[in-house]
This record gives sequence, structure tokens and C-alpha cells, in this order.
Amino acid sequence: MAVNRVPVLKRCRSLGLDPTYLGIDKKSKRELKRSSRKLSEYGMQLREKQKAKFIYGVLEKPFRNYYKKADRMKGQTGENLMALLELRLDNIIFRLAFARTRREARQIVDHKFVTVNGKVVNIPSYSCKPGDVIEIREAQRSSQRMKDVLEATGGRAVPSWLDCDQESMKGSVKEVPSRDVIDVPVDDMSIVELYSK
Repeated sequence: MAVNRVPVLKRCRSLGLDPTYLGIDKKSKRELKRSSRKLSEYGMQLREKQKAKFIYGVLEKPFRNYYKKADRMKGQTGENLMALLELRLDNIIFRLAFARTRREARQIVDHKFVTVNGKVVNIPSYSCKPGDVIEIREAQRSSQRMKDVLEATGGRAVPSWLDCDQESMKGSVKEVPSRDVIDVPVDDMSIVELYSK
């Protein structure tokens, strides 16, 4: 399995991204040296795609598959793409504040801590649907790790398209998120333009 080992803050600096979108509250002390050359239109589109891939932790091939699926769906391709990325199981765990960072959310899913509609799911890219109930397994709820996570993420706001019960570590998907409730700083139209060339 391919693993992205690039230091997170370094990558955030190069993409001009705030680390808080990944759940990281550190700030880089270094300033990014911007070259004086103007970024081309293709360069700007590529940067938007790299931002989306980096935030959601998706590699090129699965990301292209998400784009193809979004293109076949009704409605605008860019909005569909963002909704598909938001409905990934690891992202929902992060959004429900059951993990401090997106990488930790992925690991929690990998380690079989999570059930969807009562069945254990250990695939971070599992696509959830409205009505799905996601919860942390009973055996893991009392673990020190989960207690530490809930303590750290206690003040995080849960998006309106999710329902969350922090006490019982349970959440559900109310609806497919629309683009205006997805707070990720990515220009989805640039990604569509890049792939439609």
C-alpha cells in the first residue's frame, strides 16, 4: 500500500493550506519562499486537485475514480465529487469528532474500532449513505485512547448533515452534504476543468 510520508506542515506550506483542515493545531514557523513566476492556469488547477487529495488522504487512482463516479451522477460534477469525498467513512469519523486528525480517523477505522449499521467496517474509503448509523464498538469505547480523543475534540462543531451523540459515541448521516456546508478550501470547478481536458 502506498503511504504519503511527506511532513504534513511542509506539504501544507507548499499548498498554502491551513493545517486545521487536517485536524492539526500546530503552525509552521517557517515562511514559504514563493517564486516570482506567475502560476499558470494548469498549475492552479493542479494545486486545487493536490489540495483535495491531501486533505482527504486519497491517492491519484482512487481520486480519478471518484471523479468518474461524480461525472456520471446527476447535478454538478464538482459538487458531487466533494460530496463523495465527504461521505468516506474515515472523513465521517473525523467530522463526528471521534478522531483528532484525519490520519487518526483512518487508523481508527483500520483497527476495526468502527461499525456501520451494526457491522464492523475496516475500510477507510467505505462510502456511507444517508441513514447509515456509525458508532465506535462497545469494547473500544472505554479505552484510554478514545477517552483522550473525546477530551481533545470536545469543542469541535459537528456539521449539520451529521447527527452525533458524543456520550454513546454514535452518529448518523442525515443527508448528502451540499457544497455550501463543506468547509474545505478547494475550488472544485478547477478540478473538473483539469480532468475534462
